[in-house]
Amino acid sequence: MENDLQKIQSKTFVLASKSPRRQDIFNGLGLNFRIETKDVDESFSEVLKAGEIPLFLSKVKASAFDGSLAENEILVTADTVVWINGHALNKPENLAEAKQMLQEISGATHEVFTAVSLTTATKQHSFVEGTKVQFHELTEAEIDFYLSHYQPLDKAGAYGIQEFIGYIGIQKIEGDFYNVVGFPVQRFWREVMSIIHL
Repeated sequence: MENDLQKIQSKTFVLASKSPRRQDIFNGLGLNFRIETKDVDESFSEVLKAGEIPLFLSKVKASAFDGSLAENEILVTADTVVWINGHALNKPENLAEAKQMLQEISGATHEVFTAVSLTTATKQHSFVEGTKVQFHELTEAEIDFYLSHYQPLDKAGAYGIQEFIGYIGIQKIEGDFYNVVGFPVQRFWREVMSIIHL
């Protein structure tokens, strides 16, 4: 009889993400997956707050694949936002905006919300994971060094926890470290385990 691990390994996951961090996580899990992305409108209503934003966007990204999934495939769409002072920080459009984001994060606590939608040919299951992150005060020199040596423009909130600014800036986190990286891998694994039995 096939066990749960074998069932997961027998599935083909369609990872709809260009993020190298998410791809590294899928490789680390030993999953059979391929990358396939589609361009979608990622605008959202200002009525949405905190974890509602990535949840909405993960479903929008999944809707672009309607009718294209094979029976044995599980589509994985995800979105991450940083929530601070009652508003969302998405990916910055330029270095000036990235600097503003890091200045706002400096010396403050924010929340990182990642939503994941798991979609098959017949059903969809979505969830949101939240993690609190507390930053030390960052100097302008530290921020400028990060901006000039790393790639803040492809990250929500303009920073990577696994890079220089995370090494020197993060004082405390409450929740899943990998959620701040951009993919709540432990929660994802448990949720996949649950849907293969549905």
